[in-house]
Amino acid sequence: MQSFIKNARKREIIKPQIDHFGYANIKIIGCGGAGNNTINRLMKIGIKGASCVAVNTDCQHLENIESHIKILIGKNLTKGLGAGGNPEVGKAAAEESREDLTRVLRESNLVFITCGEGGGTGTGSAPIVAEIAKLEGAIVVGVVTLPFDTEIGRIDKAKMGLNLLKRYVDTLVVIDNNRLLEIAPDLPIIEAFSVADEVLATMVKGIT
Repeated sequence: MQSFIKNARKREIIKPQIDHFGYANIKIIGCGGAGNNTINRLMKIGIKGASCVAVNTDCQHLENIESHIKILIGKNLTKGLGAGGNPEVGKAAAEESREDLTRVLRESNLVFITCGEGGGTGTGSAPIVAEIAKLEGAIVVGVVTLPFDTEIGRIDKAKMGLNLLKRYVDTLVVIDNNRLLEIAPDLPIIEAFSVADEVLATMVKGIT
């Protein structure tokens, strides 16, 4: 797995301070469609020790996701119809719903943020979520995927999103789908998408 995962920024991940009950407050935030799908799969495998939060501008997609908490961001801006692949809309939606995001992230010790870089909602909202988590005093870890080379329109957006996210995370794990297919060309696409789930599940298990 290490050969197709690129750590864009490495820092030692220390165990977060525990609260008065002896448990760390850990949250996994899935931003946008890909992030929501990761949350859905983590819920199905029974992730323990963390609360899953699905964040999206697309009301219909959000309704079909299983998650402990769901946040529809940018209700006034997008009317629940999504960001149309525009990261600026995703960012503005997160800013509109900053109060809701802050309320959910408050008192978190460790926050994992996952998204598929290159889309609208995930690419635009993930840096805002990370910023809020840092302001709330949490350790922030990003686990994101890069688009395939064939997804021409998403590559530049993904690079921009990564650069913004780096500003606020303590550790950023980047999963390059192209590298994954080079190593395992016969791997079904659905299994390639589950790699981020495995990374997150392993990280959470190692801490809780």
